[in-house]
Amino acid sequence: MNKQYDVVIVGSGMGGLVSAIILAKEGKSVCVLEKNNQYGGNLQTFVREKTIFDTGVHYIGGLSKGQNLYRYFKYLGIFDGLNLKKMDEDAFDSITFDEDQTEYNHAQGYEHFQKSLINQFPEEEAGIKAYCKNLRETCDKFPLYNLKLGKPYYDDTELFSLPAREHINSFTTNEKLQAVLAGSNLLYAGEPNKTPFYVHALSVNSYIESSYRCVNGGSQITKLLIRRLIENGGEAYKHQEVTQLEYKDKKIVAAHTKEGKVVRGDLFISNIEPKLTLKLVGETNFRKAYSNRIKGIESTISAFSIHLVLKPETVKYLNKNYYHYKTPDAVWNCHNYTQENWPLGYMVSMGVKKGLGEWADQLTAITYMQYDEVRQWDKTFNTVAQKNDRGETYEDFKKIKAEQFIKELEKKFPTIRECIQTIYTSTPLSYRDYIACNEGSMYGYVKDVNNPLKSVLSPRTKIKNLLFTGQSLNMHGILGVTISGIVTCSEILGREYLLNKIVEPTAEEIVSNETL
Repeated sequence: MNKQYDVVIVGSGMGGLVSAIILAKEGKSVCVLEKNNQYGGNLQTFVREKTIFDTGVHYIGGLSKGQNLYRYFKYLGIFDGLNLKKMDEDAFDSITFDEDQTEYNHAQGYEHFQKSLINQFPEEEAGIKAYCKNLRETCDKFPLYNLKLGKPYYDDTELFSLPAREHINSFTTNEKLQAVLAGSNLLYAGEPNKTPFYVHALSVNSYIESSYRCVNGGSQITKLLIRRLIENGGEAYKHQEVTQLEYKDKKIVAAHTKEGKVVRGDLFISNIEPKLTLKLVGETNFRKAYSNRIKGIESTISAFSIHLVLKPETVKYLNKNYYHYKTPDAVWNCHNYTQENWPLGYMVSMGVKKGLGEWADQLTAITYMQYDEVRQWDKTFNTVAQKNDRGETYEDFKKIKAEQFIKELEKKFPTIRECIQTIYTSTPLSYRDYIACNEGSMYGYVKDVNNPLKSVLSPRTKIKNLLFTGQSLNMHGILGVTISGIVTCSEILGREYLLNKIVEPTAEEIVSNETL
């Protein structure tokens, strides 16, 4: 790390690694710096008692042949190395409620999705079909989502200002169906008076098209990305936390790490949150209005998760997720909980382990948690790379919350407690420390129909050789941050040039077409 690089990337989340591979493929010398013991940001996994848990990637959409993420992954050279399990085509997600034994299923494929819901809501056929049509039409307005050239989506002010809850509810007056259509809200932390419909559409569309789980965890994506980066001449270094981006002569000249390394470069890409990037550069090196704007953007809510190691052969593997709510209204109001009624809703997901058969070895349940609940431990920091003890009161807090959460799970899964071998937990502090997101934010910045352009950030900053990438740029999720890497690299290489490289047929496809 003593030479001068063409590009230095701070953070090895999906957006950073995608950017690194693209630029390395174009012949640029690239160096990725990661503070943690693992690369990958939300792709990280952890192991407890030989059981693999995902931190953020519980399922992936759009990976069937020809679909958007499939095509991006093929270009990056990682698709063929993935070990995937397709989820239940009749119900990749089930939406359920207290006091209602019915499971309302989201099926894969739009025809199947419609048919499944129409079977459960036969009088709502017209509304269900109109909802699906509008969902797809909305996604068609995003060029890079569909691997096409076109104007940036934020030029469409009407698209930005259409509220998700109000628009979803316009397709039906049936309150239960309204809740079912919005039932996977935890995918994007939707708020009733803020979240735009396009966020809902982009979040759920690719899962409807196809849904998969990563066998043995999402970190396999990271390993493939790192392998492709190295094959293309790039470099990546763990345990290299960047503490300063040195500013000189109106540009960044070097990244300084906690370990004392000075990494010089011509161009710098920050794959960590923009608010944290400001601190690394020094807020005074930006115009005050720009700095204040970024600092003023609201972050999405954080999460509390329980990770259960299950006793052997006690729980059958579920090839779908559950989104469960106390009431239909809780779909949009889970974040407005009290200490007494928490959690108002949660997601339950299981990991897939190679060779496990019909039995599950783990279960993860996730719900919202406000950062204020852990603010008293705000000054503590704890990761595998930098171990610290947050204290006895923090451990007690986690135990109390885990017990409260499990009591709620028992209402839906009455025998779950007797199947638990060990309980592990993650709080907003866990997400903050490992993912480097503001106050443990789940999905970057809040998209708000009342101020639609506030959270729209250009990959270009006010410093000429510093760019952003990652979930705070456009959209979160595997597909969202992959596209953010494309957007960032488009600023360097040109969008038309890069997109042509991505969509040009592979040698395998050329042979296949010639055969046909």
